[in-house]
Amino acid sequence: MSDTLAPCPVCACEYTYEMGELLVCPECAHEWSPSEAADESAEMETAVKDAVGNVLADGDSVSIVKTMKVKGSPQDLKIGTKVRNIRLITPVNGHDIEAKVDGFGPMKLKSSIVKKL
Repeated sequence: MSDTLAPCPVCACEYTYEMGELLVCPECAHEWSPSEAADESAEMETAVKDAVGNVLADGDSVSIVKTMKVKGSPQDLKIGTKVRNIRLITPVNGHDIEAKVDGFGPMKLKSSIVKKL
């Protein structure tokens, strides 16, 4: 029965059991509802991560880790270009960061090509 229930979110004990509507951890006595655990895991999945796995937040500074061509510009966006004060947005064609890049202006970036500073 415990292999079908979620592990404890506090101590990661795998021997959780049901008590009415709640799940209970026998090791740390933490009680939670299964819907809370699902909400927390959904929040963790929606976290935007950079190219090396760091979680990004609004206002962070990042640097570009891959040279990329910018549509409509004769210049490329070079490795190491610093981008300050990013804003996370709902993904549009894989682009989930909106920022102003010095020398290029406002643009949308993919989190997979940036690294948190």
